[in-house]
Amino acid sequence: MTDSAPGPAPRIAVVGSLNMDLVLQVARAPEAGETVLADGLHLVPGGKGGNQAVACARQGASVHLFGRLGDDGYGRTLRAALKADGIDHTGVQTDLGTTTGVAAITVEATGQNRIVVVPGANGRFVLDASALDGALHGAAGLVLQFEIPLPEVLAAAERAHAADCPVVLNPSPIQPLPETLWPLLHTLVVNEVEAAALAGVAVDTPQDAAAAAQALRGRGPAQVVVTLGAAGAVAADADGCRHHPGMSVRAVDTTAAGDTFLGALAVALARGESLDAGVRHGIRAAALCVTQHGAQPSIPTRAAVAQSPQPPDWIAL
Repeated sequence: MTDSAPGPAPRIAVVGSLNMDLVLQVARAPEAGETVLADGLHLVPGGKGGNQAVACARQGASVHLFGRLGDDGYGRTLRAALKADGIDHTGVQTDLGTTTGVAAITVEATGQNRIVVVPGANGRFVLDASALDGALHGAAGLVLQFEIPLPEVLAAAERAHAADCPVVLNPSPIQPLPETLWPLLHTLVVNEVEAAALAGVAVDTPQDAAAAAQALRGRGPAQVVVTLGAAGAVAADADGCRHHPGMSVRAVDTTAAGDTFLGALAVALARGESLDAGVRHGIRAAALCVTQHGAQPSIPTRAAVAQSPQPPDWIAL
């Protein structure tokens, strides 16, 4: 269950994917045509929508999730996990015609991961507009990603914009954004690869990330965050760009680190905190996440983040 947090819990809606993660722990990933032995296999609840919903809930938000599962054992396990985290899953549909989404994940000894997703029911998600409208009423944010059909992402963003509910988008896996989607966004969160693809520039340094972030802000979002893995993140808004350095930790599994960062950031923004405060909170949460194995099991609570070290001060760019 989620930890209590000071003040009323902000309400956040999440529309996105749900997968069962099949996690293979290996010393190193195989080369083309090579077979390696795994050290273990774990079945762990995941999917970007599910992960981000769990991250928001564990940071103290009241979360309403919209997604789609198959009518199978994996689907029932995922639904039970959402219930255990106190997430409203009445918007999660059950598809009788296909299976629950699955992600095959290899995790190397260094913590680096490689992921292949079979969308399953996620690929057949259809937005229930009236149900989403109800969840958006009084909500402090809508969180979206790209592991469900893009037209449904766009439709959800349009409903949120009409309801004056800020939209937080993580466009992963990366694909071009429809031109009509850009002006609907309040906060865009991308990693360095996604930032480079969307801005059309190389992103190798915090200065590069700042340039890409400002270019992306010019297309509509009020604020853009470019995550840089161990190097932290760059935040850009009307006041300029700041580099928030990362934290030194021993990473064992980077799965769900980005989702953890986004959830912590989204809840901080929903509580009325500044972008910089939200980014710092996200860095602390992600740093804890990578020290544990698995997607959702590694996502920390608000209390755990509050007890963790503070990241270094940000640097103006």
